[in-house]
Amino acid sequence: MTSAQKPESQPAVRPGRPGNSVPPPAAARIANQRRFPHRPRATPPPRPEAEVAALRELARTAGLGAALAAADREERRRLHAGAYAVVHPIVFQVVTRKVERQRGHGGCARGLRHLSGACLDSFHDDVESVIEHLFTSRTAIDDLEAWLAFWTPRAVVNGHRRRRGELGALQRPRMTKALAARLGHDPWLMALALQILTWVGIPTTAGPALWPVDEWAQLRARTTGDFPGSTAAVVAGEIEQVLAVLRCQPGWYAAHVERPLGHKPAPVASEPATEPPTGLDDVEDGHAAVLAWTALEAITAGLAQDREPTETVVEVLSTLFLGGSGAEAIGRAPGAGPADDERISALLADPAALARVVDGVLRIVRETDR
Repeated sequence: MTSAQKPESQPAVRPGRPGNSVPPPAAARIANQRRFPHRPRATPPPRPEAEVAALRELARTAGLGAALAAADREERRRLHAGAYAVVHPIVFQVVTRKVERQRGHGGCARGLRHLSGACLDSFHDDVESVIEHLFTSRTAIDDLEAWLAFWTPRAVVNGHRRRRGELGALQRPRMTKALAARLGHDPWLMALALQILTWVGIPTTAGPALWPVDEWAQLRARTTGDFPGSTAAVVAGEIEQVLAVLRCQPGWYAAHVERPLGHKPAPVASEPATEPPTGLDDVEDGHAAVLAWTALEAITAGLAQDREPTETVVEVLSTLFLGGSGAEAIGRAPGAGPADDERISALLADPAALARVVDGVLRIVRETDR
């Protein structure tokens, strides 16, 4: 074994000099290396083959419901263990992965072990709903996986509505004629009202805030096309405007808005970071990533409205990269290089460079839509 292969617990001994040892050199740290905090992973237990085989036989003979009703505690545990082993990968593939991609949670969509927090809680709720639907089935099931793949979306939706109803939230929020009239038939305010009525029944929080204002600001921009005016402050004021309309019916508001909101965990301020930022480059990279994702969503929304591609790209890039407050550059030393707004201005002013940018953006949009 060479010195490079020795465990760190064994000192590196110099040959020919007994007793003289030096500790192994510490691993070199890369400058600005990102460090990610550990987070718990969701790892499924080993597959209980005997329980799965018993579950398949009961499903084939339409005996799941009767077996569960007559089972003692230990038998119920075995039945649920077998059901979980079969159901959970199907739920992830059929429902969870699609939902996480729609939310923009690329990490959670990678696999079950990458789920965490509210995404993991929702996954387990969905699995529970499908297992319950399986045990209430009274039909013979020859191909269990195919049967579950067909019924999983419906069972998840039904379970979601049932949990919302238990909290007091509307199971299927819909726009009524009376509410639309009180909102002045404004398309965005009506959409925001449905977002509010949906959000109160979701057992998650928006961090330190009561409402996901930033997410709804992006939705407002895509819905109205008013990207400069779709700020968090504007949306916060519109939320209060919609809530004032909903309060016109105090009993209904208390039952379907205040009551489900009371079941949410209290918003708390995020904990301070345990480690300082590794460098200005990390902050700038994060800021650029947020702007790039927002720009992609805005350009996609504009193209969906049949707007001219070049004008759409120029408008979105100008609004996001040239209309900032400059806060993102406050930590940059003078003369450290051209700012992002200067580089974007130069690209937009050069017809050839602009054409390349538009072609690249359209290619990314097409690949994203696949």
